[in-house]
Amino acid sequence: MKLKAVILVMLLTTVFYSCSNSVEYSEVFKKETSGKYSYNPNEVIEVSYEGNNIYINWRGGKLKTISLSEDEFYVADMNKKLRFVEHPETEAQYLSVVSEDDTKTTYDYRKMPDDYMTPSMHLKAGNYEAALEGFLEIKRQDSLSPFINEWDFNRLGYDYFGKGKYKDAIAVFTMNTKLHPTSDNVYDSLAEAYLFTGDSLQAYHNYKKALQFNTGNRRAKRFLKVYRPKQELDSVQND
Repeated sequence: MKLKAVILVMLLTTVFYSCSNSVEYSEVFKKETSGKYSYNPNEVIEVSYEGNNIYINWRGGKLKTISLSEDEFYVADMNKKLRFVEHPETEAQYLSVVSEDDTKTTYDYRKMPDDYMTPSMHLKAGNYEAALEGFLEIKRQDSLSPFINEWDFNRLGYDYFGKGKYKDAIAVFTMNTKLHPTSDNVYDSLAEAYLFTGDSLQAYHNYKKALQFNTGNRRAKRFLKVYRPKQELDSVQND
């Protein structure tokens, strides 16, 4: 049984590579089908060509595919057959996941404009307002999405902080307060970053927020015990 399975895999591989070597793509077809396809709200599949070979960039890896026909190819790392299709009503282009029985056409990954960027792409590029807008939209669609995980943003903020990129750290921590406005931890991290950079007033406001959502936050308590902003001191003196 094992020998038969090995032989079958070898035969399929031979057929796949035979198909791959026999497909020639026109420049028009390459231009129409190359580009970004939305895999999910925060990831893309990017299709490109090298000669008559189709490559996809997906989750940080450049993957060579096996062409089965002009509009269909197999991606071993995804264990999926994909097909270039056009929606009959909208004329939008998609990558369709080909089912085993191939009885139904699905429209799975829509082709996006060349300048399309996911929230994570904006975040990596330092476009923090655009990133926040995108992540808030993801949150509206799915408040439990792993793409808006509070601790992931916190780690990224501290990573910037450790590299001396304080403006980036503060921007990421601030974004985290918008995504998780009732978490004391996000305000605590932002306050710490402000305090380190010498902005005691912003540190005060954020430690106060942290204490509002967690009355047991010791670091916030310690800071608020020794620091009072000038406005409050003046108010106390006038009274």
